[in-house]
Amino acid sequence: MVPRVQLAPEIQLAQRLAGNEQVTRDRAVRKLRKYIVARSQREAGGFTHEELLKVWKGLFYCMWMQDKLLLQEELGRTISQLIHAFQTTEAQHLFLQTFWQTMNREWTGIDRLRLDKFYLLMRMVLNESLVALKMQGWEERQIEQLLELLTTEILHPDSQAPNGVKSHFIEIFLEELARVGAAELTAEQNLKFIDPFCRIAAQTKDSLVLHNITQGIFETIVEQAPFAIEDLMNELEEEEEEEEEEMSEEDEQEQDVPSKKLFEKLPEGSGGAGPDGGEEQAGDDEDSVGAVLQFDYEAVANRLFEMASQQNTPSQNRKRLYKVIRKLQGLAEGEHWVVR
Repeated sequence: MVPRVQLAPEIQLAQRLAGNEQVTRDRAVRKLRKYIVARSQREAGGFTHEELLKVWKGLFYCMWMQDKLLLQEELGRTISQLIHAFQTTEAQHLFLQTFWQTMNREWTGIDRLRLDKFYLLMRMVLNESLVALKMQGWEERQIEQLLELLTTEILHPDSQAPNGVKSHFIEIFLEELARVGAAELTAEQNLKFIDPFCRIAAQTKDSLVLHNITQGIFETIVEQAPFAIEDLMNELEEEEEEEEEEMSEEDEQEQDVPSKKLFEKLPEGSGGAGPDGGEEQAGDDEDSVGAVLQFDYEAVANRLFEMASQQNTPSQNRKRLYKVIRKLQGLAEGEHWVVR
């Protein structure tokens, strides 16, 4: 009798993740998370590169098999949040590296009907990788390591990333960075986040990559400048109002004058609504925009010029980037505000 070969746990899980039955796949995802947590906590734990490639192959086909839209979103969120089950930054980065390598390898085999679910998965994984950075306090070394990983696997000319992966990554990068970190990141930190794009835009011989970075990163920064400035001014005004309100309340207490908070009890639509009344609030909601990042436009222009003006920069890249630099310099010259 031939002895039964015992498969490694990650291979067993990968097979179940790619199973035909949704119940089997759902159980496998839950077991995978527990397995990652348990193995990561062992003193000699951790995963090898090859083991995580097997895990991601199973997760890839788990997503492939999920056809219902709402369940795709739920599954994408569950898969992307597996990064937080790893106990060290090194393990998290290996998990991310093998994800992008899996997407690069499998991309050409994805049919049109399934593209959207994998666009969604890429967005969610990028988002959670930035959330992991946020949980670590945006530590500079961790930022550098993540950017190096993403550049190597996606942006670098020697990477195996197909055009579809590169284009989507460039398109969503600032959106997800703003969604996770706009409230905390400084202009100096944001410059560090876009530095790889400055370098690749100056070096690349791929006209599509140059176009996508110019539009998706630098032109987006220029287009969002009015909103970024508005956010910053609103922040300053709020700080001033809070200071004035504190001083006003102190004066009222000294003079024994009834607090203005009494008027906040008026019902909505009573005609006597104060500054926080319903109609005015609705107007604020209509004018609101998504989170935007703060940039020192002069610093961005200088960094981009430093890269574009190098002797080995292709002439078409230099010409294209100089146009963006002039726009950024124009924004810098019109600055009358403090950059965080």
